[in-house]
Amino acid sequence: MIVTVTLNPSLDRTLEVESFERGAVLRTSEPTLEAGGKGVNVTRALAANGVPSVAVLPVGGGEGAELAQLLDAASVAARFVPVGGRTRSNITVSEADGTVTKLNEPGSPLSADELTALTDAVGSAVSAGDWVVISGSVPPDFTPENLLTLAASLTRADINLAIDTSGDALVASLAARPRLIKPNRAELAEVAGRPLDSISEVIDAAKGVRDLGVEIVLVSLGSDGAVLVGPGGVIVGESHVERPRSTVGAGDSFLAGFLSKFSVDETDVDAALLEALAWGAAAASLPGTAVPGPGDIDFANVQLVWQPDLDRPLVAS
Repeated sequence: MIVTVTLNPSLDRTLEVESFERGAVLRTSEPTLEAGGKGVNVTRALAANGVPSVAVLPVGGGEGAELAQLLDAASVAARFVPVGGRTRSNITVSEADGTVTKLNEPGSPLSADELTALTDAVGSAVSAGDWVVISGSVPPDFTPENLLTLAASLTRADINLAIDTSGDALVASLAARPRLIKPNRAELAEVAGRPLDSISEVIDAAKGVRDLGVEIVLVSLGSDGAVLVGPGGVIVGESHVERPRSTVGAGDSFLAGFLSKFSVDETDVDAALLEALAWGAAAASLPGTAVPGPGDIDFANVQLVWQPDLDRPLVAS
């Protein structure tokens, strides 16, 4: 089982425009409304491809009720923790050339009792040997120590922990020694404390994180592909998206694809990385935060690179 924890979920509204111009009156497409938050997206992607997963998330207010209804309507398994604050609502503006502008609300703080209820909900959803993905931004006033406490409670319970967050929360979570982290280039650069402008610099930074006790560092690099640094060494992969529509949530589908394979067969890391690349590329070709199903995933657009140009400048942000 793969259980996801989304501490700061969102109700995501996506609007498509030909081009975005500040200060102008713009005509948009019909809005697309989706349940959002990185962990929610991971579970949605897994569910769309028949992989068992449960999303655990706090919900509050009208937006929280609507988010829960969307997940129920899509038959996505979830455990909702009622909270006093309002679930945030995010807006994505997607241009015809694939440029995306996001307007993300901060969300509402979680009280100590609400955090305890969320932790209890996660504990009741998992068994020894399961995977738990703690993913996405944290709500206001949620401290790195709060995240470390949650993460450490899982690693002590013989749970396979994956972390996909950023900033101080990501740094703090490393002390819990998660099995896997999935930063993008900017997030890994924050941890390393320096810019990462080439594949070789990404690899060096990932090796530094492994020295802290993380088994697998899975780095998503957008149009530059991905790098995995683990016990078996370094693997570099590439992907191609013919017509990008929205990169929002593509990294979540990337992680979902990896875990869909790795959680059942840890011996074939190459296959897991190819799955990740294919799912991520498929998500980037879909509108909004839509997740790919089996008919969207094309392995012809991804490959592993056994002799990469390690010093090639990276172009993706």
